[in-house]
Amino acid sequence: MPTQPGQQPRLAVYIDFENIALGLRDPGGPFEVRRILDRLLEKGRVIVKVAYADWNRFRSHTKNLHENGIALVEIPRRESTGKNSADIRLVVDAMDLCWSKEHIDTFVIVSGDSDFSPLVAKLKENGRHVIGLGMKKSTSPLLANACDEFIYYEDLEQESAAPEPAAKRADGRDSALRLVADTVRALERENIEVIQASLVKDTLKRKRPAFSEGALGYGSFSELLEDAQEAGLLRLSRDERSGTWRVSSITSAPARRRRRARSTGGTPVPPGGRRCPAAAAGPAPRTRSRRCPRCARRPSSPS
Repeated sequence: MPTQPGQQPRLAVYIDFENIALGLRDPGGPFEVRRILDRLLEKGRVIVKVAYADWNRFRSHTKNLHENGIALVEIPRRESTGKNSADIRLVVDAMDLCWSKEHIDTFVIVSGDSDFSPLVAKLKENGRHVIGLGMKKSTSPLLANACDEFIYYEDLEQESAAPEPAAKRADGRDSALRLVADTVRALERENIEVIQASLVKDTLKRKRPAFSEGALGYGSFSELLEDAQEAGLLRLSRDERSGTWRVSSITSAPARRRRRARSTGGTPVPPGGRRCPAAAAGPAPRTRSRRCPRCARRPSSPS
């Protein structure tokens, strides 16, 4: 069942922890399931969260999974059954949910095992959107290419390591402002063209249900957004139809200039958005030294 316009996707997350563990044999750090959930909560509501493994082998990870509300399904050791029971159980549960719960429109398979490729194909046949997520070391290209979208866990680590903002605040609101700015960037990454303040707050509440702007001393969420704009973390503009805020992230000035240069065939464009008249006039003789009155740029001389 496709997602209706304006409706947030509903996700079911199935984690093949046996496969994830293959990428953790030489880890740079502990496995952070919160990073996965935060990324998925930017896409929609996570309804089902299940992980499969022989948990006697992964006791050190169970506390973290429990704290994030993930149901742990105990799978017998392969030596006892002679087959990969985790894969079989995951496939059966996913297909059962697909046929019995039509409101679940997105399935997330956290694994890199190519054996799940038939499952992905069958879910897509039933009109479901399928997202794959796995470790680079243990992900098969067959699975990655079969999914509608594939996310590498290592890329989530890079996304979460965002640079600290230049405007550092002295009070306890700084982390909340950064969280709002990160949420706006995440929505832009999902190619949402118009980001309303209400969408930002809904996404933020999915990621951090305990979040409250009132606890930070703000009378409304709009006041928090205005404070974030003053801190240079995001940009606001008024929606003429609804009267509410539209929100966008702050792009660095060098990046904006590079995009403007590409859009004008490599000719630098001044802040006003118009092509430099001196550069547009073409090369000038060596004896002349005219400059653009707007950007003070001297045009290049012929070689």
